[in-house]
Amino acid sequence: MAYFVYILQSLKDGTYYVGSTQNIEERLERHNQGRSRYTKPKRPWELVYHEKCPDRSSATKREHEIKGKKRKAFIDQLVRTSRM
Repeated sequence: MAYFVYILQSLKDGTYYVGSTQNIEERLERHNQGRSRYTKPKRPWELVYHEKCPDRSSATKREHEIKGKKRKAFIDQLVRTSRM
């Protein structure tokens, strides 16, 4: 089953959150319900980017690659060029 790398943006302060999951809709709902410690205080969140990966390993690798850039400008560029 496919996995996804996703980027959420806080509607409260504009910050990004990068994660991976099999079910994007369910994961977004969990973030917005406050069931994730890191994202709870920055609710609500909106999905601004996603990539489909063939498996969990690939998704995790890509997630770490995006997080490893350590620059908001890199994520801004991903979001701008994709516009789901």
